[in-house]
Amino acid sequence: MALFRARTEAASPLAGVDAVFADLDGVVYAGPHAIRHAVESLNRVKADRPVGYITNNASRSDASVARHLAELGLEVTPHDVVTSPQAAMHLLDEQVAPGALVLVVGGEGIVTELEKRGYRVTRSADDAPDAVVQGFAPDIAWTHLAEAAFALNANGGPDAATPGIPWIATNMDWTIPVARGIAPGNGTLVSAVHTAVGRFPLVAGKPETPIFDEARRRFDAASPLVVGDRLDTDILGANRSGMASAVVLTGIDRAKQLLAADAASRPDFILGDLRELHRPYSVAERVRGGAVRVGGARVQLEGNRVRIIDEGAGGLDLLRAACTVIWESGVAIHALDVPERLYA
Repeated sequence: MALFRARTEAASPLAGVDAVFADLDGVVYAGPHAIRHAVESLNRVKADRPVGYITNNASRSDASVARHLAELGLEVTPHDVVTSPQAAMHLLDEQVAPGALVLVVGGEGIVTELEKRGYRVTRSADDAPDAVVQGFAPDIAWTHLAEAAFALNANGGPDAATPGIPWIATNMDWTIPVARGIAPGNGTLVSAVHTAVGRFPLVAGKPETPIFDEARRRFDAASPLVVGDRLDTDILGANRSGMASAVVLTGIDRAKQLLAADAASRPDFILGDLRELHRPYSVAERVRGGAVRVGGARVQLEGNRVRIIDEGAGGLDLLRAACTVIWESGVAIHALDVPERLYA
């Protein structure tokens, strides 16, 4: 993925975009509070094109998420919220018959979507469910994970010749941010069930493509832009889905992660905050000696040394130039001498 596209003049990241798909935590809000400039910037986007909010969070329904976003000041309806349980329903539709009985490990978000589509819900493997759908909820216990394992092993356990019933996970996020810090996410809970059943689930959420496909269908988007704060979920998933992407430095990943990003997880745009969706985006140029110039910043690779020739105004232009040099070098960052100035 090239960071900068060839242009005759700088355009904004929204040029040619017919929808924006935004992640939530780290992009729209941090904890209970809106991130600075996010609400007004996204409302401005919505004046010209649809804005969808894509979340791996399976514990809340689309209506619940929309209420929260509206309280922050966003112009949003439940239709604008794309959840991993909704994406999981498309996977489920391909695996079982209408009205099938589904064992749920998770909360409101999964149950709501199942009931909307006429599926029946159980919490017990003794009911002989036709499938298992697993997502995060803060009150999940060993007993819930055990029920999933019992249902998935109903045909004789992990070594049986006959495959078990379908198993769909809403997402595989290894961590989840909470008020007290970083806690284990759904991926850790899925891993516990995997250990007991000896197979992996189908996965609906980021960075897998079903949730992006759901967003594309819903908004009939041909050229969407995905905006996220994590390279390993938002940006990787956008790239896998053939969508343009922008990382915003208000959440998890920062300069250090960007400089070290592998080819599958590199964004098209690097933004400091969401106001930059509406601003001209600096074009990278190759200049004398093979250096890369972005704005007033110039960076060059000399052997295995990344050299800052001119910091310019510093900040994003310098980071964008350094990312271009490192990414286009084809050399892993651990083999390069990178100035601390670029990632400190």
